[in-house]
Amino acid sequence: MPDKSFITIETTVKAPADKVWKYWTEPTHIMQWNNASPDWHTPSATSDLKAGGKFSSRMEAKDGSMGFDFGGTFTTVIPSKKLDYILGDGRTVSITFEDQGDKTHITETFEAETQNAPEMQRQGWQSILDNFKKYTEAH
Repeated sequence: MPDKSFITIETTVKAPADKVWKYWTEPTHIMQWNNASPDWHTPSATSDLKAGGKFSSRMEAKDGSMGFDFGGTFTTVIPSKKLDYILGDGRTVSITFEDQGDKTHITETFEAETQNAPEMQRQGWQSILDNFKKYTEAH
């Protein structure tokens, strides 16, 4: 069995941690920012925000040519501070929210999958994180 590899991405959002947490975890907000490019969208999202709770979001190309479900189970939920989960395929993700007053630093570490090159995965996840930053700072 190959060694697991992890990829870390990060950003600083010009918003307090409570707002960042709300926009990160509430389905109505997730559907607004959860895409890596403008030709994709998230038409549905659910979140049972507690350890052992399930979450899911449907990501689709706007032209209907392809789509997939992204989901898993929360393992750690510490409001405005930390969110860990296991994806449906068993990979782990850990996100920390560092309160810096009127800013919040987000660090997201995820276990790489083996189908796509690590750099491609990093770019895709970073694009989604950048979209989150843009959406949160504008609203």
